Amino acid sequence: MAKVTIEEAESLRVGPDFEIASVDPASTPGLSDGNVDGAYSDFDEEIAELQECLYANGRAGNENAGSVLLVLQGMDTSGKGGIVRNVVGDVMDPQGVHIKAFGKPTEEERKHDFLWRIRPHLPEPGVVSVFDRSHYEDVLVQRVKNMAPPEEIERRYEAIVDFENEAAANGTKIIKVMPHISKDFQKENLRKRLEREDKHWKYNPGDIDDRRLWDEYQKAYEIAMTRTSTDVAPWYCIPSDDKDYCRTVVKTLLARALRELDLSWPEPDFDVETELTRLEES
Repeated sequence: MAKVTIEEAESLRVGPDFEIASVDPASTPGLSDGNVDGAYSDFDEEIAELQECLYANGRAGNENAGSVLLVLQGMDTSGKGGIVRNVVGDVMDPQGVHIKAFGKPTEEERKHDFLWRIRPHLPEPGVVSVFDRSHYEDVLVQRVKNMAPPEEIERRYEAIVDFENEAAANGTKIIKVMPHISKDFQKENLRKRLEREDKHWKYNPGDIDDRRLWDEYQKAYEIAMTRTSTDVAPWYCIPSDDKDYCRTVVKTLLARALRELDLSWPEPDFDVETELTRLEES
């Protein structure tokens, strides 16, 4: 059976010399036969069990349970929402998942440092948090559209690294994913949103404005990822013209992160045999 292994997923990790142009959005590294269907569900049972164990530890008050943060940041129609629905939603227990999308800052949020609104949404012990768009908006959109001075953007890269190092030191496993699509593929996705009545709700005229800045955004992503991809908070640039391939790689990365928490089921705070006896007598 085809399978995207941890080693193959790691080949998509962003390093200091990363160039986004070197990643073919239509490729499927690790699947020589292109059989995404054969690999898509490979980690589902493991992820479900490990995430339930994580949530159980959190419910039991294990402050050392750890947590997972999945950051999804990509161009419009890149498949971030599909990852939330089809990877997180279909495989994980929603009780132990926190999903947050960061859009345009409110007036109150603009009064504070850009990370002020992010901190309350970091996962608590036992929780998997998903950022569908994130603190990286402040070094991507704001860089491309000149919404902040260059020196402030530079400061933010370092602030992000410090912020993520702190979260990792507190027990959070961090995975950052850029679903990388081609410009042609995005055009087809946007056309579907315009031609299908059931997709109109997804469309935003501003998507075309951002599309006209495609090259500027690609450069901004390249800079942001190379500046902030670290050992404890790595970036992965995943080819995503085949959305199921991207979701498969994300599952691989999630399975490893949950494994590395190395948790066991919490001990009950009651005597099991006594409770079985009571159940029989009830």
